[in-house]
Amino acid sequence: MNSVLKTLAALWEQASSYVQELFWLVYYGIIEWWRVEGSSLWDRTQTWLAEAGIPVWAVYLVAAVLALVVFGLLIKLFRRGPKPMAPPKEEPKPPKIATTTPEPDLPRPTTPPATTTPVPEFVPEISETTTPVPELVSEMPPTTAPPPTTTPAPAVTTKAPPEPTTTPAPVQKISFFDRLKKGLNNTRQGLTDDLNAIFKSGKLDDETLEDLEEMLITADVGVQTSMDIVEKIGKQKGRIQNSADLKTVLQEIVLGILTKADSTLGTKPISDTDPSKAHVIMVVGVNGVGKTTTIGKLAAHHAADGKRVLLGAADTFRAAAVEQLSIWADRADADIVKHKEGSDPAAVAFDSVDAAIARGADVVLVDTAGRLHTKVNLMEEIKKVQRSINKRLPGAPHEILLVLDATTGQNALAQAKEFNDALGLTGLVLTKLDGTAKGGVVIGICDTLNVPLRYIGVGEQIDDLQQFESVQFVEALFT
Repeated sequence: MNSVLKTLAALWEQASSYVQELFWLVYYGIIEWWRVEGSSLWDRTQTWLAEAGIPVWAVYLVAAVLALVVFGLLIKLFRRGPKPMAPPKEEPKPPKIATTTPEPDLPRPTTPPATTTPVPEFVPEISETTTPVPELVSEMPPTTAPPPTTTPAPAVTTKAPPEPTTTPAPVQKISFFDRLKKGLNNTRQGLTDDLNAIFKSGKLDDETLEDLEEMLITADVGVQTSMDIVEKIGKQKGRIQNSADLKTVLQEIVLGILTKADSTLGTKPISDTDPSKAHVIMVVGVNGVGKTTTIGKLAAHHAADGKRVLLGAADTFRAAAVEQLSIWADRADADIVKHKEGSDPAAVAFDSVDAAIARGADVVLVDTAGRLHTKVNLMEEIKKVQRSINKRLPGAPHEILLVLDATTGQNALAQAKEFNDALGLTGLVLTKLDGTAKGGVVIGICDTLNVPLRYIGVGEQIDDLQQFESVQFVEALFT
């Protein structure tokens, strides 16, 4: 930023010097021209005016009038106020609607209405002898007593019946197998469609086997592994009569590869580790595969099993790596050992194991900085972290897990080879299986490296990382 400001300042100084030189050039040029040509120009002007019969004072007068006109226009221009703004248009007011306030319903008196006695109708009788008409005496209206004060009856409020409370239906939790099956949907769809298309001819000949090999390579199973699978299928031609039979044989071969990789697990489980010592797990991988997130999920799983977990923030180079791991430590209720940014990763790993021994932690998960498997100096640095852990606790780390991104395909296989040669991997963690159509990379890695696949991830939630089961994986891949 400072270099940019300095460059801009230098450009400004250079431009201002150019403008200044141009101004003085014009200024002195006009003065010099007037000094040389001014007197002769004025003489020629007077000669022309004399020949034309125009007096000199008339020229002066016209020049003065023009100057006054220009001066007046300038004054008028600068003294003119801003243009008056038109008054805002008033929005038409909505017509007033006469609202009649309903009169309150007053309690009515409970006294019964007064009964009126009917007055008998007077019918005059016509007789020979006229009887005197009785004098009509107008009765005085009776004095009306004040109406009795009746206390209004209390208003009876009827409560509305309560609305029926509808309890929400319980959310059905999707099992991990269903999430795994959904994540492998693209790979499974490709295998099913391709198998049906390959076996249209109804026979398993060399051309069909070549198409099957191409299909497996496209699914990122790997060239050598695909060739071995096709060779095994060719030896079982007698069993295959349709695409369903081909799918069954392929499923059996893949299950054999994955089960073989599971059986080579030589790492002691946590329960078999010396109770007086912590079980140290070192997590490695390239940038962006999800190491820190995987460590947080593993910490949550071990904490749920009743283990006391400690996290070692040995990724001291990536920005916010320590903060991200601290958040996961809070979620899993785990301890964390961290140094300032840029510290020696080996020192952080050493202090993490030392703190785990002092605090009686059961599991230690050591995070490491992402590094390219092609950089020799970075691979030597991670070997130093491994030696530092072993120096503090002989026999540790008990597990070295490599986190791989399933979306990278065959590049994941190259990464696994380099890290296995440098550190001697004890297990693999394959993440992001839910976003790829290249789930076949699992088969190629297990067949080529003979390294067990320990965990697979199909999402961002904690439950989306589970231990790998070969039977479950093959079932989700083919059914």
